[in-house]
Amino acid sequence: MCSDAAGGKGLSLPRKKSPLRYGNSCLRSRAAQRLAGKPLELGDSDLEVGSAVSFSPAPLQCDCVWFGLLFLTFLFSLCWLYIGLILLNDLHNFNEFLFRQWGRWMDWSLAFLLVISLLVTYASLLLLLALLLRLCGQPLHLHTIHKVLLLLVVLLVAAGLVGVDVQWRQEWRSLRLSLQATAPFLHIGAVAGITLLAWPVADTFYHIRRRGPKILLLLLFLGVALAIYLAPLCISSPCLMEPRDLPPKPGLVGHRGAPMLAPENTLMSLRKTAECGAAVFETDVMVSSDGIPFLMHDEHLSRTTDVASVFPARITDHSSDFSWAELKRLNAGAWFLERRPFWGAKRLSGRDRKEAQTQTVPMLEELLKEAAVLNLSIMFDLRRPPRNHTYYDTFVNQTLETVLSSRVPQAMVLWLPDEDRAHVQKRAPRMRQIYGQQGGDTAERPQFLNLPYQDLPLLDIKGLHQDNVSVNLFVVNKAWLFSLLWCAGVDSVTTNDCQLLQQMRHPVWLIVRALTLIPPPFRPSRLFHNLPLSSLLVYLCGGVLAADMGLLLLSQPPQTYLMMWLVTDGVSILLLLWTFLLHG
Repeated sequence: MCSDAAGGKGLSLPRKKSPLRYGNSCLRSRAAQRLAGKPLELGDSDLEVGSAVSFSPAPLQCDCVWFGLLFLTFLFSLCWLYIGLILLNDLHNFNEFLFRQWGRWMDWSLAFLLVISLLVTYASLLLLLALLLRLCGQPLHLHTIHKVLLLLVVLLVAAGLVGVDVQWRQEWRSLRLSLQATAPFLHIGAVAGITLLAWPVADTFYHIRRRGPKILLLLLFLGVALAIYLAPLCISSPCLMEPRDLPPKPGLVGHRGAPMLAPENTLMSLRKTAECGAAVFETDVMVSSDGIPFLMHDEHLSRTTDVASVFPARITDHSSDFSWAELKRLNAGAWFLERRPFWGAKRLSGRDRKEAQTQTVPMLEELLKEAAVLNLSIMFDLRRPPRNHTYYDTFVNQTLETVLSSRVPQAMVLWLPDEDRAHVQKRAPRMRQIYGQQGGDTAERPQFLNLPYQDLPLLDIKGLHQDNVSVNLFVVNKAWLFSLLWCAGVDSVTTNDCQLLQQMRHPVWLIVRALTLIPPPFRPSRLFHNLPLSSLLVYLCGGVLAADMGLLLLSQPPQTYLMMWLVTDGVSILLLLWTFLLHG
């Protein structure tokens, strides 16, 4: 009963009840009953002014709804962080795409990571505060600003996922491939997360009075936990092997040279490729308006030359529409110093800066001769000129004649174009033919394949090796991806970051028979400087990245991984039971 008693010596005098005072005292009584875990009691006086005060469980239900939304927001932001770290391998392509659309260069790596980090940090701190309030028995009263921000975070992540699906759909294949490298660690992190979540779930379970929601919450939690516990049944990784079965380290192919150390598709980039220990220089070739093959990737010259200042009226002209005399007037290195196209790349020395400043667009012939001196092979693709170009129908033959006239060994040239391949093989039989996804138009079985790394799950590497077929995958820039392809037995990879991959002597992680710590051959700070996937694993699993301490952590073999799985799940199950029994 909620009533006011008049003071006096044992006398109860009739007194008009104030609705405000009545409501306050009644609410205090309700709060006391709720904290004590007792059901609410209503008396006659409650019914008199009951219409003025509401005692529905709506606030508690509202708190549960917002806590659920907060938890989902945290999961979404964490997933977006994972996706973002995977996308870093291919983000340079995104930068080039935006440049073609907007005409202005910006490396979006830093901004991308900063936004994702802010989202995850905000959601993590808010979730931690909510859990602490829940453990202390306090209600979660989110401010309107936080509610709006949570909805904005969900919308922002959803917009990012839609953008990836619309414009960058092949990255979903990259994400599926990444699970082969991260799944063992993600499983341990997920088990730790579901174990920590057991405490607030158990607290909520015992505070719910209605049987239906109670059973629903328990079934939902146990279903998620069971799925996490059994997840290793679906885990498959090529790095689950004995060390003696580790294939040889893949060779390196410089993507447009060494574009993190020198301007792409220049002679300086060629020399830096040789210094990195790469065996092949990969480039793109176009034919000028007067028939001279030259190195250029883009259809327009504005990204990698100073065409805007030399020929301001021809910025939108196709690169092949310029004569060789005009191309020689362009500077192909100053842009590299101004824009620094790769965030995280080491700074150039004074000597290298001077050399980069003077780079020009090279002819294919001078590139071939310089490569022969450096003992580098050249792999190139041909860009077809516009339809009104003088050499539209003969650009392949024009390029072939240049290769033959340079008098370099034919074996050092890796020919990628599918156009007129039969004619090229006839004229240059010792030239190595490289085939892409389309395969070849010849009855001869291909000996070299050049495919995107996303095709790895579709390839039978061992079967191809038995048929004497070599496999090169592109473009691989991160240590985690290179390690995965190394374990899979790939022969070579095309990369922008040859200096990082060249220093690696072992995969980032490998499953061996004994728990071992070995010194890595490359600088661990280089890994963190480029934010590889290992940083995400530290965040998810709460583990220690031994590489940063000058050590490389190697785990267990497949049968021992089974033991690790069972022990991890067993400890988690015991903690779950203890948590629910303690609350009961």
